[in-house]
Amino acid sequence: MRTATRPEENRPPRTTRRVSAGHSAPRWTARVAALAVILVMLTPVASFPAPSSSAAGRNGAEAQLHLVFQQVEREQLGPALEEVERLIARHPNFLLAHLVRGDLLLARAGPIATLGNTGHADRERLDDLRAEAVARLRAYNDEPPVNLILRYLLQMSPEQKYAIVVDSGRSRVYVYQNRAGIPRLVEDYYTTLGKYGIEKVREGDKKTPIGVYNITSSIPGSKLPDLYGWGAFPIDYPNAWDRRLRKSGYGIWLHGVPSDTYARAPWANDGCIALANPDIEQLAKRMQVGITPVIIAESVEWVTPEARRAERETFARQLEAWRVDWESLDTGRYLAHYARNFRSRGMTLAAWQDHKRRVNSRKAWI
Repeated sequence: MRTATRPEENRPPRTTRRVSAGHSAPRWTARVAALAVILVMLTPVASFPAPSSSAAGRNGAEAQLHLVFQQVEREQLGPALEEVERLIARHPNFLLAHLVRGDLLLARAGPIATLGNTGHADRERLDDLRAEAVARLRAYNDEPPVNLILRYLLQMSPEQKYAIVVDSGRSRVYVYQNRAGIPRLVEDYYTTLGKYGIEKVREGDKKTPIGVYNITSSIPGSKLPDLYGWGAFPIDYPNAWDRRLRKSGYGIWLHGVPSDTYARAPWANDGCIALANPDIEQLAKRMQVGITPVIIAESVEWVTPEARRAERETFARQLEAWRVDWESLDTGRYLAHYARNFRSRGMTLAAWQDHKRRVNSRKAWI
């Protein structure tokens, strides 16, 4: 979760960079610079303009990790090592932090060839940690500018205080607050999704669904196996749209992680959305059972306030035209609003047209 104030990013003068005892400055610089280049290569090119200070908040653990990456980029091995050790002291199960610490220690002895510069660990596990590093770095280097608004939330009802948006492409959970009808980004978190990707279709495919859902209940961790950590928030998958598409499955939750784990790889769950236990605990403060929407998207679109307003007004005009034509009892005008693939209560468009003509013929007003 981001903090309102990002870590200081001003690069210190080269003449004042700290150098580890026992190593000359040129040798030190080359080794740490190599690790910095690796981190940059691992991170995708940003699709947004340069990041700006946003209204979102980020948790202490992720802020500390990013500070470590910044210090590595500045070739400040000593401060980076001190910071990552403080991070590990706070979160002993944060394996990515341990991996970075190991690389920083190895940089004292020789050049670093890759993130996770060791031949003594399981390759698949190392790949998972590298993927987590990429996802977390991208969250900082590719965050949305503060002048853009989420496209999906055209209108929120007054009782909806927050909306949860999951960007599967970035392994990120965004929290939007309803501020007088305008959604504002206030928090975001790293998350783990289904091990076989998104677009859940059937039970057991280990994919995360795509769609719009609601929180249906809250289950404390004390009533669950340790696998779910702090607790869980089930969502209403499959919803009406999923059922129309004949999708199956059940038990899709937002939940924590086991007590011996800080975070998992970006794609490691059986279809649920898992967050670090401190993050799900914080997110719980925003949840309203039966009210809070959860939007799970392949990728998130941000637009200007003007573009969102125009799209919202266009939708409102179309909805109002449908309502007026319905009230007019002109069945032809009313049915002109419906798509060819329309379905309702098991009826095709043709069956719906016949049904509405019969119903409207018996009515004097609507």
